Amino acid sequence: PTYSGKILVGGKNFGSGSSREHAAWAVYDYGFRAVVSSFFADIFKGNCLNIGVLPVQVSPEFAETIFKAIEADPKTELEINLPEQTIMLKANGQKESFDISGYKKDNMVNGFDDIDYLQNIKKEIVAFADKLPY
Repeated sequence: PTYSGKILVGGKNFGSGSSREHAAWAVYDYGFRAVVSSFFADIFKGNCLNIGVLPVQVSPEFAETIFKAIEADPKTELEINLPEQTIMLKANGQKESFDISGYKKDNMVNGFDDIDYLQNIKKEIVAFADKLPY
């Protein structure tokens, strides 16, 4: 809904020039939990994933479709299905798949950051370390 959504739709090169964590934090602090764009700057994308903001990269054509839908109806709703790695325009059911690494996807699904992940597998890490000869 207008002004209450959790998904930010941005233009091409979203986050370009935003090499500091503050850019991703600002998106998070504003209440967004996903950003949709046809291209993300690598550092911004990584920073988003590290704090629990999902960067959803779509084709330029699908991004344009989203923009046109929002222009026609500002209350346009999007649905992101992280387990299936899809984004959908709810009004017409049009979908597109997006890529995310398995590691980052699992962390997002479980609400983990990198430290949480390591703490979650601490037993395996200790068991591995115990087998080392040094």
